[in-house]
Amino acid sequence: MRLNSIMERAHDKAMILYFADLLYPRKACAAASYLGAPVTLRPIDVEQDEHKSPAFLALNPNGLLPTLVDGPMIIWESNAILCHLGRKMRSDFWPTDERQVDVIRWLSWDAAGFGRYAGELYFQLHVLKRFNLGPADDAAVTHAREAFTACAEILDRHLAEHEWIVGTSPTAADFALGAPLPYADEIGLPLAAFPSMRRWHEQMNALPGWASPFDMPRHTRTSKREPS
Repeated sequence: MRLNSIMERAHDKAMILYFADLLYPRKACAAASYLGAPVTLRPIDVEQDEHKSPAFLALNPNGLLPTLVDGPMIIWESNAILCHLGRKMRSDFWPTDERQVDVIRWLSWDAAGFGRYAGELYFQLHVLKRFNLGPADDAAVTHAREAFTACAEILDRHLAEHEWIVGTSPTAADFALGAPLPYADEIGLPLAAFPSMRRWHEQMNALPGWASPFDMPRHTRTSKREPS
């Protein structure tokens, strides 16, 4: 089904989540699956620059994934999508009491530090190789790994005293901060030094939808190869 056709029908259907099998879309797809949200997955072919097409840029002028369409609402930025899905499903995944501020605190910390440096390692050691974009920048890798390790020390101390990031069940904070851990071996995240993070990651792996976020049999998947 062509992207233009899907956009024309977006206001009349369930939520549409545009994604590719990459780090940041992983958060949103995992959350949608975990929450049982009524989401239609729409894969975007980044190798063919579909995310740079006029049709997609009309949804997200940044040309980035994930992007969620929910009726008249268009939401980009993966952490914002996590929060919206939790609110939509009326779940403690996005709490409405005093825990909400704590979730926002950890989401902000993720964007400014932990996720930022993990994202740089993911780009240097996964994206460049996967899409034949050239060699990794060794200096950037060294800096990002050192900075990530400093952040991981903070998170590990927190998790030594808490089962989940906030409260007693998974929230958007867990799905945001946990997103790079499935790529730990490939991008060299030093999890061996952080036992509480490893325990938490094992808990995340046991959650529905986390281990295989792009496989959502309960939800509809569209394909650009389908006739419109």
